[in-house]
Amino acid sequence: MHSERYDMKNNNIFAAIPQRLDQELVEILLENKDLSIERIVSKGHTSPATGWYDQPTNEWVMVLKGEAVIAFEDEPDMRLVAGSYIDIAAHKKHRVSWTDPNNETVWLAVHYPHD
Repeated sequence: MHSERYDMKNNNIFAAIPQRLDQELVEILLENKDLSIERIVSKGHTSPATGWYDQPTNEWVMVLKGEAVIAFEDEPDMRLVAGSYIDIAAHKKHRVSWTDPNNETVWLAVHYPHD
């Protein structure tokens, strides 16, 4: 039996958040050919006013801290608070229309293949 050894580290999703966020912070926590897990930190940041995210993969996203509003091209806006999560299908056009400008919004995003 072959077993691989991984270099395990004890990390914290809320650690090392910069005091000043001139732009949204996106960090890849784990990635392989089928999956990507990101920590995103926003503080008043939104998607560009024009255009939509139209991703080739599904995205499961959770707000761990803070608040945000996600707008969809063809559905009502969705407000997310700490603990809220949604699963966004591949090519579902969406954008972040609001995040709390006074407090960090910490997201956990998982990108995975669609069927």
